[in-house]
Amino acid sequence: MIKAYISLILKGMAMGAANVIPGVSGGTIALITGIFERLINAIKNINLTAARLLFKGEWSLFAQHIDLSFLILVFLGIGTAIISLAKLLEFLFFNYPVFVWAFFFGLVLASVWFVGKTVKKWHTGSVLSLLAGAIIAASISIMSPASENEAIWYLFICGIVAMCSMILPGLSGSFVLILMGNYQLVMIQAVSQFRLDILIPVGAGAVIGLLAFSHVLSWLLKRFPDSTIALLTGFIMGSLGILWPWKRAITETFGDKVKVISYDWYWPTMDFNFWMAGFLFLAGIAAIYLTEHLAQSKPEK
Repeated sequence: MIKAYISLILKGMAMGAANVIPGVSGGTIALITGIFERLINAIKNINLTAARLLFKGEWSLFAQHIDLSFLILVFLGIGTAIISLAKLLEFLFFNYPVFVWAFFFGLVLASVWFVGKTVKKWHTGSVLSLLAGAIIAASISIMSPASENEAIWYLFICGIVAMCSMILPGLSGSFVLILMGNYQLVMIQAVSQFRLDILIPVGAGAVIGLLAFSHVLSWLLKRFPDSTIALLTGFIMGSLGILWPWKRAITETFGDKVKVISYDWYWPTMDFNFWMAGFLFLAGIAAIYLTEHLAQSKPEK
């Protein structure tokens, strides 16, 4: 039991670490580590039934209904990683960007295979879903940002889309906000100035998006499991362009912060850095293999 708890915390930490990496989604790590469907189902169960159990004081049934211990452990890991690893990753990205990108490129590339092999039957629908996911994720990575929009309805949509993208493998919530033109408005101005006129509609959209989209994903995983996993695998595959180690960031200044909005990719030269990056690329693949091995040998349920 203790090992299962520690495993969930570590997987949450991996998700948290992913959230501070540009272009990487915590949903990708959740899918790789085998907790994605359980996480979606737990969030989906935060509904009226859960509210009734809570208000009736039926704590045990409430905790069982929403898989509370699972959510607490995973989010404890996420919070711990964000607090403890953010500075380290920031240091590594600033001083050794190619090495860090190479490790995560190997990690995510390997995950395409390990996640894709869970598709029980490859048919026309699942193949088309894989291609659609890859095309959508790749297209998002090269889109040009829209202009800023403070309309309440648009802020509400921003909250929905950003939250949905955060739980979808291969998509980055902050990157989507940049594409929608409201990254500076929402993540910098509204947060730093505590502008409730911005935060409330975005927050409302985020909550509704999370709860509603978890139902959609849960239904898809039950009704069309192969096509859904293939689609999510495609999302991961399409995000590989962002993770390519040899690239120059194209940035834009948002207030006092500089945010990456696109990349200029190039081929590496065969020097020491190339071989070190190659070693870390293989280390990323090995990390996924080890994660997969541990997940199979120590099931959570």
